[in-house]
Amino acid sequence: MKTKLLIVEDEFIAANNLQRILEKAGYDVCSIARSVPIALEIIAAEGPHMVLLDIMLQGNLTGIDLAGTLREKGIPFVYLSANSNRQILDAAKATRPYGFLVKPFREKDVLVMLDVAWYLHQQKQQAEDNPQQGTVTITSPNWLPAGGLKPIIGESQLLTSVLDSINIVSQTSTSVLILGESGTGKELVAKAIHRMSDRKDKPLIVVNCAALPLNLVESELFGHEKGAFTNAIQKKTGKFEMADGATIFLDEIGELPLELQVKFLRVLQEQEIEPVGGQLKKVDVRVIAATNRHLEEEIAKGRFRIDLYYRLNVFPIELPPLRERQDDVLLLANHFLRLYSIREGKNISGFSAQVNKLLTGYSWPGNVRELENIIERSVLLATGPIIDSLLLPQNKTLQQDNSGKIKTMEENERDHVIAVLKKCDWKLHGPGGAAEMLNINEFTLRSRMKKLGIRKDPSA
Repeated sequence: MKTKLLIVEDEFIAANNLQRILEKAGYDVCSIARSVPIALEIIAAEGPHMVLLDIMLQGNLTGIDLAGTLREKGIPFVYLSANSNRQILDAAKATRPYGFLVKPFREKDVLVMLDVAWYLHQQKQQAEDNPQQGTVTITSPNWLPAGGLKPIIGESQLLTSVLDSINIVSQTSTSVLILGESGTGKELVAKAIHRMSDRKDKPLIVVNCAALPLNLVESELFGHEKGAFTNAIQKKTGKFEMADGATIFLDEIGELPLELQVKFLRVLQEQEIEPVGGQLKKVDVRVIAATNRHLEEEIAKGRFRIDLYYRLNVFPIELPPLRERQDDVLLLANHFLRLYSIREGKNISGFSAQVNKLLTGYSWPGNVRELENIIERSVLLATGPIIDSLLLPQNKTLQQDNSGKIKTMEENERDHVIAVLKKCDWKLHGPGGAAEMLNINEFTLRSRMKKLGIRKDPSA
């Protein structure tokens, strides 16, 4: 049975263009409505499976007004919009649509968005019909295909939804916007999407927009011709041209200067780049962007183009912070423990029960990256088969003394260094010395001892 679609759009050309795209792809367009009252009549008579809904319509009622009725009836909908202000955007997002399509429409964006919307709607229905069944979890640390990439670790439902999204979007060439706090693994997700796509045999070009000097951003991204500006002594190939036929990952896209966002928009819309001092060139680039900023706020402040936001936001993937994935903390911690124990040649079997308990109780403001760094440091400092303490930033520690008082990071480090020194009979260097056991050089050890107030001879 064909999926029955209703188009609610008061612009004749846009509506007919959509109808042509959809019917060509095998959808059943039951009708086109140009106002909310007409749409309500068609919904009652035809019972469409999905609705493409323009935000701004003729008459007193908008698409946002119709969205409430669609949600009550359980009909998924995708918004259509040419432009909008912050208030309208917030009101539209509050109705929880399955996506946004920006005018003018590209055929592939329309079809991908509808595929995604229908898939998510079916997933939601299955979850409501079988609340105990849940989603299939992926617990294997080798979930990601081979290729030297870090695995994606976890079995929480939030992470499983991310993995499902990766599986879906990797099979397309649509743009992807990865959202999430620093340290949640946005680049890892981008690499996974590329590695599972049909572009995997070509390189993933990674660009950190925040690290590019402002006067060189345009040249770095789009390239330049010889003599295009002072010191342009030779032609330079930009990152987009390097990614022709492959994938480009633009990290921290919210840092891209406003004047260059127009050129970036051309790449998304027309698949064309314009080198500085050069001519337009066609490229075939799959774009994955990421940011830890709230782009809606950047739009409201005039720092990010709303049309670029819509183009990027065809398929958003939001990474949950680690504090919302407490079920995954111990899986991740044990994975990092095995990884760094092997690397350092140490035989460490696990964490103490107290550390396990406190690991899951910490909020991890630095997310997975912070957890990995903490475990790596703990392995470096470990002298036994069990990790029984973890040093945390901001002078906090996961080890408690018998009185229940939380020790500072320096107090815990001092205790640990003294314990190692005692075990080595205060021998600092050479085989079996404290520096070797701590996996640091003698100079660093002496410096730490001085800072921590530890004298070589405790009886002196």
